[in-house]
Amino acid sequence: MIYFDTSYLARLYVADPGWEKARALARTDRIACALHGKAEALAAFHRKFREGFVSQPVFAGLLSQFESDCAAKAFEWLPLTGIVLARVSRGYATMPAAAHLRAADALHLACAVEAGFKELYSNDGRLLAGAQFFGLKGVNII
Repeated sequence: MIYFDTSYLARLYVADPGWEKARALARTDRIACALHGKAEALAAFHRKFREGFVSQPVFAGLLSQFESDCAAKAFEWLPLTGIVLARVSRGYATMPAAAHLRAADALHLACAVEAGFKELYSNDGRLLAGAQFFGLKGVNII
């Protein structure tokens, strides 16, 4: 199993730069993601609609396909637990003042660690930079 953050999950549905590589990687194993990544993916699809990159029918199709894939258990959604939140706290405690890591990204990192992952895939520079504070290797193949 491999861990995708939302920047990679969205590329399974939207042809953002690097989508071919993300889809090829996804075909190699099952995909895990923190549960909040589901909400982030929906928001990413809506952003594409809001910004005019996809039409309303295409947006509706994205939502339908994603929900269908979720129902078919295409993704392993990792729970947000007290243990994950404690890991977030420990991660922030080790970061220097100059580090900039959003809470949602910290949740991805903490979920990945608590699920036993050693690396995770992302195209988010801040998440990738923060991975070291959680003992993870951040990988960007794009």
